[in-house]
Formats: sequence, C-alpha cells, structure tokens
Amino acid sequence: MSDEIINRVANSKLITVDLEDYYPKGNRVLFDIKDWLLEGLVLREKNFREQVSQHDWSQYQGCYMALTCSTDAIIPAWAFMLISIQLQPYAKKIIIGNLENLETSIYQDIINNLDVSEFKDKPLIIKGCSKRPVPQNAYIMLSNKLKPVAKSIMYGEACSSVPLYKNK
Repeated sequence: MSDEIINRVANSKLITVDLEDYYPKGNRVLFDIKDWLLEGLVLREKNFREQVSQHDWSQYQGCYMALTCSTDAIIPAWAFMLISIQLQPYAKKIIIGNLENLETSIYQDIINNLDVSEFKDKPLIIKGCSKRPVPQNAYIMLSNKLKPVAKSIMYGEACSSVPLYKNK
C-alpha cells in the first residue's frame, strides 16, 4: 500500500469562479446631501443649486458614487439628477442608494457583460469567501448566469463545497 498523498481537489476538473477576481478598482463614495438641506430636512432649490454649482466635483475622478440623503427629507428626483449631471464627467458609476446598492449595481454590470462560454458543460464552484465587499446579490446573479451553461454549480471551497445545481 502506497503512503503517497493524492490531492484530489487539484486533480479535479472543477473550475473555481471567484467574484473577487472581477472586483473593479476605484474608490467607493457615499455622498450624503443632508448638509445641503435647510435643517437637514428641506430642500430649497436656489440654495441647493448654489451648493451644487460651487462644489468641486473633480475630486471624484474615477470613483464609484452612491448618492443618498440620511435624513427623512423628501428629495425630488431632479436633485439627484442635478448632482449626477455634475458627477458624470468624473465618476465611473453613479447610483442613488447606499454602498451595498452601489456594489450590487457594479457587479450587475460586470455579470451582465461576463462571457460565460468558457464554462460550458464544466463543473463550477463559486468561491464564497472574499476579502472585498462582494454583495450577496452578486452570487445570485452569477449563479443564474452560469446555470444555463454549467454542468454543475457548487458554492464554497473545493474541499468543503455545497452542491447547488447539476444539469441532468
């Protein structure tokens, strides 16, 4: 009997898909407009437009932007549109929401444009742990994108994975 240890994981045909590999570089910024409102609650158009026109938008060059208002103020759609128009030449992406919404939107674009033809009829494992803020929604979007082409889909690490789907 041989005492040789065989690494079955390394010898398997499993392909690991790691969402962290697709994580785009660029600062994520949560831009809160509450300080531009009267007492944090009332948007006065003239004052708001003045704040927008005087702000240095170039500081957000290459950033991913989430626009929000952290108070209970009712913000008209045009206010965020006005900010977005100023940010457009500088920011990589602009959404209304929080940083998790921003990451979800970033990954939605990435996954929508992902060429999955290389995964056709292959056993896949979607890596679960990451050091970057990969949103839970990204895993759902990726599994749905891969299901029509994959032979099988698992989640986790090759040594301890959870089976999710097997093409019959």
